[in-house]
Amino acid sequence: MDEPIHQPHDKLFKASFSDPANAAAFLKSRVSPELAAGIEWESLRLEPGSFIDSRFRHSESDLLFSAPFGQTGQPKTSRCHFHFLLEHLSSPVPLIALRLLCYKTRIWEECLARAKASGEPCRGLPVVMAVVVAQNDGRWEISPRFADLFDIPEGFEEIVRPFIPDFSFSLLQLGEIPYDAIAGTPAGILTLRVLKADRSGELLGDEVWDEALMMEVARECFERVLRYLMRGGIDTQAFEARVEKIIEPQLRSTTMTLAEQYIEKGIVKGREEGREESRKADILEALEIRFGTVPEGVRDAVESAGGQQRLRELHRAAITSATLEEFAGAL
Repeated sequence: MDEPIHQPHDKLFKASFSDPANAAAFLKSRVSPELAAGIEWESLRLEPGSFIDSRFRHSESDLLFSAPFGQTGQPKTSRCHFHFLLEHLSSPVPLIALRLLCYKTRIWEECLARAKASGEPCRGLPVVMAVVVAQNDGRWEISPRFADLFDIPEGFEEIVRPFIPDFSFSLLQLGEIPYDAIAGTPAGILTLRVLKADRSGELLGDEVWDEALMMEVARECFERVLRYLMRGGIDTQAFEARVEKIIEPQLRSTTMTLAEQYIEKGIVKGREEGREESRKADILEALEIRFGTVPEGVRDAVESAGGQQRLRELHRAAITSATLEEFAGAL
């Protein structure tokens, strides 16, 4: 529990949802009742590997699951896959469907490679369902359909449709969903509530500090969440006041003990540092959306920059610069 966390969002997300029970309870709430009835959820398994582009690893984290599916009451010889993606930038990602298509292709290639290595006959490509959790603090006005990315002249939609691949993805925007509408196991619900509260500045709110919910999660999960909360740079006095409000004696005692241990070990990270890291991620994302691949030199310069005012200026430059060279001149 004492190793450095460079991407706390990813660590918390993966630690909670790598558990198939937590993933199954959440994913079941994101598909239609008809599809959910055909999935053998108790056999959901975590598949190895990550399929994210290296240049997006600062803003995304993913998990891949598979489970048998088919008609209820019939033998389930096919497997469907769920690609579970956490996008933790606050700004919209208009081309995220294009990224998902790339990830789907990588998943299919991996499935085919595994089948070939095992000597199994290929029965066809598995269905891959993408589920995106956006850790935003406002609504993203983007379509969950890949075909909507295309620039098609009016009147030609039906004519070109046979030539356009299409799929939809499930998009859960934490910024617009109420806390009490988040579904899943207690561990999954608490994790997503914390990720939502982090963006909206409500880490000390009642929705996160729901005693009934906290008492239901395993101690390991509670420790993980508390560690994440304290790494967010919570004001010490405000945190202590929040702890004093806890009614359940054992929960209050455990929280205070763990908090003291984390402070003694130097685990608490300043709020300013956390905000700077988020701002840097936003700058790099803006550059990637506008100009494509960001050279390592520019990326390193952004990562080395510091100070909220300086980072605000760079974020503005990333949005307004006509070329990548113009932005580089502002570094």
